[in-house]
Amino acid sequence: MSQLSRAARCGDVLAVVSQSGPTVSFFDAATDRHLDTVNVLAEPHELCFDPTQRLLWCSSAYHSGYYHANSGRRTELTVIDADTRRIVDVIDLAPEHGPHGLALDTARRRLYVSVEGGEDRPGGVVVIDTETRRPLGRIDTDAPGPHWFAVTPDGRTGFATNKEAPFVSVVDLERGVLTAKVEVPGSEGLAVSPDGTRVYAAGPYLSTSAAPAAAPGIRVIDVPSATVAAVLPTQSPALPVHLTSTGRLLVGEVRSAPDPGSALGRQLPVRLTVFASEDHRLIGSVEVGLFPLTIASSPDGGLAYVAGVVSSTVDIIDLDTLTRVSRLTIPKLAAPGAHGLAYLPRPA
Repeated sequence: MSQLSRAARCGDVLAVVSQSGPTVSFFDAATDRHLDTVNVLAEPHELCFDPTQRLLWCSSAYHSGYYHANSGRRTELTVIDADTRRIVDVIDLAPEHGPHGLALDTARRRLYVSVEGGEDRPGGVVVIDTETRRPLGRIDTDAPGPHWFAVTPDGRTGFATNKEAPFVSVVDLERGVLTAKVEVPGSEGLAVSPDGTRVYAAGPYLSTSAAPAAAPGIRVIDVPSATVAAVLPTQSPALPVHLTSTGRLLVGEVRSAPDPGSALGRQLPVRLTVFASEDHRLIGSVEVGLFPLTIASSPDGGLAYVAGVVSSTVDIIDLDTLTRVSRLTIPKLAAPGAHGLAYLPRPA
């Protein structure tokens, strides 16, 4: 990493969830020095940074375990002051449960939180006012397990990937209704293009108990027609998807072998695969930690951060050379470990 790159990140912070910590750790983005750790509710999953209020939102999905292998769903979101690194609020979404995906619309001061379905209702998205930090309503996604959620830059349309359901849910955020279902054979992570015309969704759903429903890859969804326009193939099942400010499409792949002692199997070395979003050409790949679940990037698009939940590491990747420049080890009590990520630029 060049000295100029380090200088550009001076004062910036990387926040990392440890799912079994249960903690959020803070690191200096220029030096990788550990700054602080905040203890949070059990099973924190994802993070979302609100730069207008300098608040960090953290979802806690389960009391222990993970999707389809847990001791019960949690209902809370934790709100952390990004600068003092202190908890300022815990929001209980009950009777909604299993909060996971987080997406922010700063212009409308709205946070969207995906929640799992129950016996009386399907999964959906809870809408939260980020100023009052209180729920405003709910949008059904017509699927039991919406896990990731993303919104278009104009804040008008949202997309929920659904693990078992054979479609991606499209919702009108202004009217609060489901408007389309894009046929996809189960889906994982997703990202929306800067112009809002394309969505990149990983699929099919990664299950250790059933054969995959289709070849692994990234489904490129054309938003105006609500159809899959292309599939970018990956060698292994893909989970997290992320778009950088420079137009690189980052995909975390997962590889495993059967292991009777683990529901996740025995994890094998995996890769961060990089595509160019403008023409979908494959740029290359680099080995990262085991079972990547979340990807983030620096504002300049030069670095990628890949959280491996089984290895409990965050690999810092130079995207120009596709080399690993550093690795953070995230404390954990047991597997799983490193999960959600958020890049926090220094205050203006």
